[in-house]
Amino acid sequence: MEREKFHHLDDQKRAWEKHAESLEGRKESFVTVSGRPVKMLYTPLDTEKLDYEKDLGFPGSYPYTRGVQGNMYRGRLWTMRQFSGFGDAYDSNRRYRYLLEQGQTGLSVAFDMPTIMGYDSDHERAMGEVGRCGVAIDSLEDMEILFDNIPVDQVTTSMTINGPASILWCMYLANAEKQGVNLKQVGGTIQNDILKEYIAQKSWIFPPEPSIRLITDIFAFAGEHVPRWNTISISGYHIREAGSTAAQELAFTLADGFAYVEAGINAGLDVDSFAPRLSFFFNAHIDFFEEICKYRAARRIWAKRMKERYGAKDERSLKLRFHTQTAGCSLTAKEPENNIIRTTLEALSAVLGGTQSLHTNSMDEVLALPTEKAVKIALRTQQVIACESGVANTIDPLAGSYFIETLTDKLESEAEEYFQRIEDLGGVLAAIDQGFFQQEIADAAYKYQRAVDNEEQVIVGVNRYNSNEPLEIELLKIDPAVEEKQVSRLRKLKEKRDNLAVRQSLDNLVNCASGNDNIIPGILEAVKVYATIGEIVASLKEVFGEYKEKPLF
Repeated sequence: MEREKFHHLDDQKRAWEKHAESLEGRKESFVTVSGRPVKMLYTPLDTEKLDYEKDLGFPGSYPYTRGVQGNMYRGRLWTMRQFSGFGDAYDSNRRYRYLLEQGQTGLSVAFDMPTIMGYDSDHERAMGEVGRCGVAIDSLEDMEILFDNIPVDQVTTSMTINGPASILWCMYLANAEKQGVNLKQVGGTIQNDILKEYIAQKSWIFPPEPSIRLITDIFAFAGEHVPRWNTISISGYHIREAGSTAAQELAFTLADGFAYVEAGINAGLDVDSFAPRLSFFFNAHIDFFEEICKYRAARRIWAKRMKERYGAKDERSLKLRFHTQTAGCSLTAKEPENNIIRTTLEALSAVLGGTQSLHTNSMDEVLALPTEKAVKIALRTQQVIACESGVANTIDPLAGSYFIETLTDKLESEAEEYFQRIEDLGGVLAAIDQGFFQQEIADAAYKYQRAVDNEEQVIVGVNRYNSNEPLEIELLKIDPAVEEKQVSRLRKLKEKRDNLAVRQSLDNLVNCASGNDNIIPGILEAVKVYATIGEIVASLKEVFGEYKEKPLF
């Protein structure tokens, strides 16, 4: 639009605002869920500096603001990947096969807390937690049961595991080989994002430096042997669940991603040898437009930084591919059926934002692990969006909206400001050590909770329109006998396996970790002779030690 027309529009807008402000309206502040003020109206004046080729481009073309594939969902729909796992491997295998029968197109494994923390089910710290919040996996034997009659060369699997990610990944690979599958045909993702553990989720095992070494060793091993595997899923999800704003989730997640890129380069790897297999994991929160803009800004920031700062030449290195999960922290225990509506809106924002795969939370997840009925409704939510709504027919349909483009730019600008602050502190690891991320998230979470308590942020059925109706939905209960069966099976395994071979493999692993060789072959060797996760973690602790967080006051 010509400059003169902008001046004319500016005069018209001021006249309109004067009239609009004289009208009666709701006595509320209009802000996003992150607390960002929203203007009454957006016009071409807000996007006059927008350059289509430079800032947007075409789908599948730099800077990928409009999507990483040229034809997006007209080519193929996003992967419908429901996060699931509970009880023992037998229980979860039945749930996975049920979900695949219902049309799910990828698997996503939820592990129990002992597995996440690297303890065997018979460890004293595992008591009462085995199979409670995910599936218990102690050894390759459990992994074999978990994927029994599931062809791992045809179904991609995502595993939400961080501290012991290298071990669970090796179990998955060993099982694939036992199924007769060539590792070059195996596809999937391990979360493997240890930096966000120090920042938000807190399920670490080893200190940062050896943890980063494990990650770069995975980069190198996968590049040679498992080229279809996404070696890391850099996660903003848990940062957002801890209470961050959308801008903080965007900035802290991408800052972690840049740190992994630098770690790979520092380990002697060519950036284009591992960057194409980096993936991301974002939260789809309840503020519809803010979330869409967050995903669009993320793609643009990543592409620019990878090209301009890290010199990536492979187009795949520039493309930010991401999985999305709807926001667990937005779900409510009161009137849980309302969570179906929340999840639908959040899933729709992920689709309009261009996600590559999606998990939709079940209505009962704030109360327990989801029932079969609840998880079916969650999966059907994705299928209705995909097949009935029409939103997958065209690419980035909200592009060009004055509001969308303005908010996308603002999120990008705020992220860049955070990058500079992190750099000034000495980088991501230094910022973690100084408690920067933790304090920023804590402040944002406190501000949000104050807004809820003061009813400035409305949560339907909780602080407005609330009722005292009794809870009338069925909940999934984990049988305490699951733990007894898991511990019994583990003890039998330890008796029947070749314990001399186990001992030798663990000794070799300690020697490998003490040197500079890639650690993954040593872990794979130990896994194949049925060393347990607890035994492998204990061996690595002998060399690496354990991480102790500095208290933040």
